[in-house]
Amino acid sequence: MRVGLLLALVLVGWIGSVAFRVWYVARQDDRSPVDVIVVLGASQYDGTPTPVFAGRLDHALELYEEGVAPEITTVGSNMPGDRYTEAEAGKQYLVDRGVPESAIEAVPVGRDTWSSLKAVAKESKAQDWSSAVIVSDPWHEFRAREMAESLGMDVTTSPTRTGPIVQERITEFRSIVRETAAYVWWRISGGAPWSGPDLA
Repeated sequence: MRVGLLLALVLVGWIGSVAFRVWYVARQDDRSPVDVIVVLGASQYDGTPTPVFAGRLDHALELYEEGVAPEITTVGSNMPGDRYTEAEAGKQYLVDRGVPESAIEAVPVGRDTWSSLKAVAKESKAQDWSSAVIVSDPWHEFRAREMAESLGMDVTTSPTRTGPIVQERITEFRSIVRETAAYVWWRISGGAPWSGPDLA
């Protein structure tokens, strides 16, 4: 009985620490120089990024213009029937806003964070990138960072501060709960895709 209670308390404490780290990393904005800016994909419709995805891309553009990195990589595949991948839509969005096409590497792989980052890790080796900054929504950054580091990547985080899912407190609470659950699932499942609700 006491052992079971102790284990339950340890589990609750661990989950609480994960939630705190999700909250804490969401507030960190590291703009140290790196080799590449990694923009994690989100939904797009016929080549047009959703407001959530556009918020990430606009933030990546800001970092690029500040000289944080000389290159940007967009990542993400498509759903059945889509004409464009998230990576392609993201690249075109940035090109339309003045980023040279040669400075953007589109990696059209990944329907979830884990598979996308595995593709980016592979591309990093091919391109000889030794460091990266991950751009995503604030509460997604902790899980993305942990996944990237587990793949051997040297990463920092710089979350977007615009877009529809960073505006309301209720969304913040839901996002922290969702990301805590997704991180716990990733750890206990060994990398199986998260099948819970996706706010992005």
